[in-house]
Amino acid sequence: MVTIKDSLKLFGISIVICCAAFVCTLFLNYRIDLVNARDTISGEQAVKMYDAQLSTSTVVCCVCGLCLVLTSMVMLITYIKNHIDSRSKELGILKALGYSNLSIAKHYYIFGLSVFAGAAAGCIGGELYMDKFYEVQNKDGYFAFEREFHILVPVLLICISTVLFMLLSVWFAYRRVKKPVMSLLREQAGAKVRHSKKDKAPLPFLKELKRDTVKGRYSLIFFVAFSSFCFSAMVQMSMSMRTLASETMGIMILTIGLILAFMMLLLALSAVVKGNSKTAAMMRIFGYDDNDISRAILNGYRPVAWIGFAIGTVYQFMLLKIMVEVVFKDLEDIPDYSFDFKGLCICLPLFIVVYEVIMKIYSQHIKKLTIKSVMLEN
Repeated sequence: MVTIKDSLKLFGISIVICCAAFVCTLFLNYRIDLVNARDTISGEQAVKMYDAQLSTSTVVCCVCGLCLVLTSMVMLITYIKNHIDSRSKELGILKALGYSNLSIAKHYYIFGLSVFAGAAAGCIGGELYMDKFYEVQNKDGYFAFEREFHILVPVLLICISTVLFMLLSVWFAYRRVKKPVMSLLREQAGAKVRHSKKDKAPLPFLKELKRDTVKGRYSLIFFVAFSSFCFSAMVQMSMSMRTLASETMGIMILTIGLILAFMMLLLALSAVVKGNSKTAAMMRIFGYDDNDISRAILNGYRPVAWIGFAIGTVYQFMLLKIMVEVVFKDLEDIPDYSFDFKGLCICLPLFIVVYEVIMKIYSQHIKKLTIKSVMLEN
C-alpha cells in the first residue's frame, strides 16, 4: 500500500528540510558556544556585539527554520492527499474487508524517512561548514572562544523533525481515509460542487479553464508564490549581505534561496501539468491550438508569481531594516541601510527570464501530451 519507493518521491521535502537543518545547525551551535563564553567577553563594544549576534541567531532559527518546516508540512500534506486520492478505490476495498482507519493510516509513517534523510544531510553539511561559519561570525575578533561539537543539536534536529513528520503523516492520512467506504470506492475527493448563478453569463472555455486551474488549488498557489518569494527575497538579500555582513553569508543565502525557489516552482508546475494532462490531450483532439492550451493551463499562475515576488521584495527590505536599526543599532561601523534599487533592477529581469524559460519548458511538455501517453501513465 505504502512503500519506500513512495517516500523517495518526496525529494522536494528532503531538500527543504536539509536547508532548514543546515541553517539551524550553524546558528544553534554558534549560539550555545556564544552563551557559554559570556563570562570571557569584556568591553562595551564586544558586549554589544554579543547581544546582537545572540539576537540574530535566535531570529534566524525561529524565522528561517520555522518557515521552512511549515513549508515542508504543506508539501507533505499535499502529497499524502494526492497519494490517498489516487488510491481511493484500493483503500475503500481495504476498509470493506474490515481494516480500520488507523490500521491503514499508520503505514504512512514511512514518509518520515524523507525528512530523516534531509535533516541528516543538513546537519552533516552544517558540521562541515561550521569552522568557516565561526570565522565569518567572528571576523572582527570580538570573541576568543573555540568551536565545540554539541551532539544534542543534530540529535534533536534529526529526531524531532522525523518524529514530528511521521506523526503528521499518520494523523493526516487518518483524517483522509475517515470517510464512508462508498465515497472511497467512487473516488470522491470531497470537492464541493459550486453552482453558478443563473444571471451570470458563462465564460469562454479557455478563460474558464485558466480560472479553474487556479481556483481552489491552494497548495499549488502557495508553492508558486513561495518560489517567487524565495527568489526575490534571497537574491536581493544576498546582494545586500556583501555590505552588511560578508560575501560568504551572501553566497549561503543565495544558494539556499535558489534551491528553494527552483524546487517549489518545478514541483508546482509539474503538478499543474499532470493534473490537466487529460484535458490538454482532449483539447488537442478537438482542434485547439497548442499555444492556447499551454496559456490556459499555465498563465493563471503568473499573477501569483508576481505577487510572491513583490512580497519577497518588501520582506527582505523590512527584515534587513530591522536588523540594522534594531538589532545592530548600538554597534559602530555598521553602515546605514536603505532600499537597494540596484539589486531590484538586477533581480527583476533575472526573475522574468528564469520564470519565462521554465514556463516555456513546461509549455513544450504540454504540447507533447497525447491521449495515448496520458492513458499509459494512468
